[in-house]
Amino acid sequence: MTSTDVREEEEGPGPSGYAAARLRLLTEEARSGPPRRAALAGLTDDWLAGLFDAGIRAAAGGNPRGVSLVAVGGYGRGELSPRSDLDLLLLHDGSAPDAVAALAERVWYPVWDLGLALDHSVRTPAEARRTAGEDLKVQLGLLDARHIAGDLGLTASLRTTVLADWRNQAPRRLPELQELCVERAERQGELQYLLEPDLKEARGGLRDATALRAVAASWLADAPREGLDDARRRLLDVRDALHLATGRATDRLSLQEQDQVAAGLGLLDADILLRQVYEAARVISYASDVTWREVGRVLRARAVRPRLRAMLGGGKPVAERTPLAEGVVEQEGEVVLARAARPDRDPVLPLRAAAAAAQAGLPLSLHAVRRMAAGGRPLPTPWPAEAREQLVTLLGSGRPTVEVWEALEAEGLVSRLLPDWERVRCRPQRNAVHVWTVDRHLIETAVRASEFTRRVSRPDLLLVAALLHDVGKGWPGDHSVAGEIIARDVAARIGFDRADVAVLAGLVRHHLLLVETATRRDLEDPETVRAVADAVGSQSTLELLHALTEADALATGPAAWSSWRGSLVADLVKRVSAVLAGNGPDEPEAAAPTAEQERLAVEAFRTGGPVLALRAQTEPAAEEPSEDPEPLGVELLIAVPDQPGVLPAAAGVLAMHRLTVRTAELRALDLPDGFDGSVLLLNWRVAAEYGSLPQAARLRADLVRALDGSLDVAGRLAERDAAYPRRRGVVAPPPRVTVAPAASRLATVIEVRAQDAPGLLFRIGRALEDAAVRVRSAHVSTLGANAVDAFYVTGEKGAPLPGEEAASLARKLEETLRG
Repeated sequence: MTSTDVREEEEGPGPSGYAAARLRLLTEEARSGPPRRAALAGLTDDWLAGLFDAGIRAAAGGNPRGVSLVAVGGYGRGELSPRSDLDLLLLHDGSAPDAVAALAERVWYPVWDLGLALDHSVRTPAEARRTAGEDLKVQLGLLDARHIAGDLGLTASLRTTVLADWRNQAPRRLPELQELCVERAERQGELQYLLEPDLKEARGGLRDATALRAVAASWLADAPREGLDDARRRLLDVRDALHLATGRATDRLSLQEQDQVAAGLGLLDADILLRQVYEAARVISYASDVTWREVGRVLRARAVRPRLRAMLGGGKPVAERTPLAEGVVEQEGEVVLARAARPDRDPVLPLRAAAAAAQAGLPLSLHAVRRMAAGGRPLPTPWPAEAREQLVTLLGSGRPTVEVWEALEAEGLVSRLLPDWERVRCRPQRNAVHVWTVDRHLIETAVRASEFTRRVSRPDLLLVAALLHDVGKGWPGDHSVAGEIIARDVAARIGFDRADVAVLAGLVRHHLLLVETATRRDLEDPETVRAVADAVGSQSTLELLHALTEADALATGPAAWSSWRGSLVADLVKRVSAVLAGNGPDEPEAAAPTAEQERLAVEAFRTGGPVLALRAQTEPAAEEPSEDPEPLGVELLIAVPDQPGVLPAAAGVLAMHRLTVRTAELRALDLPDGFDGSVLLLNWRVAAEYGSLPQAARLRADLVRALDGSLDVAGRLAERDAAYPRRRGVVAPPPRVTVAPAASRLATVIEVRAQDAPGLLFRIGRALEDAAVRVRSAHVSTLGANAVDAFYVTGEKGAPLPGEEAASLARKLEETLRG
């Protein structure tokens, strides 16, 4: 018998036997994933238990009482990858320190002899608790403590004590844990976007999944569990394959190893591997966001509850619910559904809730999103106007759009609304310039485009083009060509008319045209400029394409845009604009008045006061003939004898009654023969913010008082604003007021582009009245959250304003709106 045989007989299974069994296990193709990790942990348990028992016999006379071997951390969870560390604690009661030291050597040295990484400690229960109290990472490891060998009662007692400590200390330790997660994310980045991610340390990786287990163990909050275990398993499977491919204990999924790892997992290529990693990371990241938000809410409630209970005489405080939109309220810092909301009857509700959340700068409640996903009614095709407007509002909300969009996507609502999204979701971009996956890049482009909404006359087209410009990357061939086809279909489904569909398809097809031409072609060559002008077709499309080009580049990454590139593109745009320039359009010719409009005008002239008529507007029913027509809003016609102050009075009364103006036109209407005078006709499309519309008689009564000065509209609006708490909300681009050059021979055209808000049209109308100009006509449109208005104004004698006077009016109006 050899000395090695003697030692194995005395000490239990030797390293050679364990190593051979381990190698066989790791090379078995039939067993992988959780079964292999469980088998590897079990094999390791048996080996270490044998070492422990042999050591007990040699060092402690065969009595295991008062000492145990405990697996902690990843090994305690049974998550042993091929090259994982062994995290071990030798726990003892302190009665025989010398024997425990000898036992430790008999357990640790065989592990080191085999070349396995070992993270070990020898502690009494009191020492373990004290160390855990000082070191959060130690405490987290002990939460997963699992008995291997020895005194089971000692291990069980420590587990019970550590869990009790964790739950008692959770209000203090959980913020510390959250801070560690944030710091790690800042160092390592977000796993769901990195081309060479760290599967463990990056945000959305295995450490975050472990942190969620710790939060659940605190009993303060729990992570949304749907999909979470599967996401953790997927990342562990990838790490297993990475260890086998490299032969090293690494968590970094490097580019040169991705094909081999993909092959080890039976995947077609590295792109599919990355998509699976990104999808798993996205689940964990979203679960983390929801969980930490809930932790914060619980801790805040605990801090204020005793004081509130004292104020309420021991009663339970009722959470305040503030209305945000129809069926949507704010509660405890989240956007939730109103009690009367019916997702099964309101197909626009998901978009309305998302838009309200993004505009308020608040997260969407997990419960609300899941309720809408589970019981929601699908949108008809084409979408109703409100759905399109809410999508544009969501896309134009800036940075808050990202978090809200992620909440919708986590429950499958985005793919339900836009089925083509599925092809770009989590799709990697193997280009050093890009810092995002395709889907996140599209949302980032919309965020950037929201900063440029004051530069274009159709911000809705800009924002939707930003969302769709790279949608063709999910298909073979030139993504711009494929994207044009997809964008045409999506735009029609969303409900844009034929002309707008053509513009959106063209923007997607040519979204690289300006930057590629500016940086690769001779701009002095007239043919170069002419080719771009022919492709673009119009000034309005050119301004959209210019804004989209810059937003796309800024959303790509820091290497994609520079002042030099910007100056080249601006030079090209200037040259193309000169080619496209011509005489500007005159004031739009108003359609002939309808019989109803003439009737209202005559009645207003005879009575000497305003006359109102409310009429519901509808659009044709969608694909199924059994459905009712979808409402576009309510048409409000107001006829008023021509007099000063009509526009601000009417707009102010509508704002007082919480009516949102979607479109509005104001024009002077000549009366039929036999009547000497003119009447102002206001044609509005309005919608109630929430609740039902007021009665026409009530609107008329308030309008009469506003016109005669007995109703202080400005004061009433100020009182209402002061009664509602200020939210952080969206930081919108500042208003922009310009004089449209050569827009009309008969009037000066003042263009206003601003964030839509209650009372905006009232403020504009009052400012124009204060400037003593006459509004010949007004053309107001609300595109999502953006107001794009044009006012044709003249001086007191009915002529256009002189150049400097017009510029001064624009400056003063912009200052008023910014103030």
